[in-house]
Amino acid sequence: MVTLIDSAARPRHPEKANRPDSIVLRKPDWIRVKAPGSPVYKETQQIVRENNLVTVCEEAGCPNIGECWSKKHATMMIMGEICTRACAFCNVRTGMPTALDPNEPENVARGVKTLGLEHVVITSVDRDDLPDGGAQHFADVILAIRALNPKTTIEILTPDFLRKDGALEIVVAARPDVFNHNLETVPSKYLKVRPGARYFHSIRLLQRVKELDPTIFTKSGIMVGLGEERNEVLQLMDDLRSADVDFLTIGQYLQPTKKHYPLQRFVTPEEFKSFATVATAKGFLLVSSSPLTRSSHHAGEDFARLKANRMARLGH
Repeated sequence: MVTLIDSAARPRHPEKANRPDSIVLRKPDWIRVKAPGSPVYKETQQIVRENNLVTVCEEAGCPNIGECWSKKHATMMIMGEICTRACAFCNVRTGMPTALDPNEPENVARGVKTLGLEHVVITSVDRDDLPDGGAQHFADVILAIRALNPKTTIEILTPDFLRKDGALEIVVAARPDVFNHNLETVPSKYLKVRPGARYFHSIRLLQRVKELDPTIFTKSGIMVGLGEERNEVLQLMDDLRSADVDFLTIGQYLQPTKKHYPLQRFVTPEEFKSFATVATAKGFLLVSSSPLTRSSHHAGEDFARLKANRMARLGH
C-alpha cells in the first residue's frame, strides 16, 4: 500500500504561483490506496488515449483512479482541459480555454461503448467564455451517448451556469438520469475556496432541475477538512433537502499542492459515519460519506441503489 501523491509534481498552476506556500499534511493510514498499474488499468488508459478523451480522474488527481480504472470505470471531462475559474481547491488548470471540439460527443460515446460502461459520469470544466456556458455541448454529448449506448445510464456533473439564462433548461431537456452539481463546501468558505461561485445560486440550480423534470435524480457533494464547522455541514444538508436533492456525497479534501487552499485537518472515519447517519435521517435517498468518497466513485452502484430506494418509498 502506498500514499497517493495528488499530481503535486506537475507545474500546472502558474496562476497560483504568487500564493504563499502552505504545509501539506501527511496523510493518515485511512487514506492510503494501491498504486495504479494493473493490466485492466493500462487497458483503460489506452482506450482513453485512443479515443482522445479527457478524464477528471487524471486532471483532478483523483485518489481512486487505480481502483476505478482497474474496473474500466472512467469519468469523462468534456469541453477541454482548461477552466475559466481558479477555485483554490482544484487541480484542473485555469486559463483561456480552446474552442469546443465538434467531434467530442461522438468520441465520448465511442469511448463509453468501448469501455462497456453501464453507467457513465460526464463532467466538465467551467466555460464562462461561452454564451451558454457549454450547455448545448453537454446536451450533444448526452444525445450521442444515448444513440450509441441506449442501455447506458448517464450522470452529469455540471458547472453552475452562473449568469447563463436558459442554459439549465437545455441540459435538462436532454434528460440525463442523474443531475449532479457540487456545492463543494459550506457558505462561509466560498470567498476563499470557491470565489467565482455563489452558494445559493447553486442551491437554486439543483432545485430548478426538479421543477423542470421531477423524474431526474439530483445529487450534490462537498469536501470536508477545509475548516468548516459541524453545524455548518448540517445546515448545508438542510439547504439541499429544501431543494429536494436526492443524493449527497461527503469526502475528504486532499490538498493537491502547497499552492492550493491549505488543508485544515483530516476528518476521521467515525465523523464521516456520523455525517451519513444524520444525512440519512434528514431524508436523502442515498448518502456516501467516507474519506475517499468522490462524486463519481461507485456512481453506477449508487445509481442502482437510488432507483431501488425510490421504488421502496413509492411502495413498489
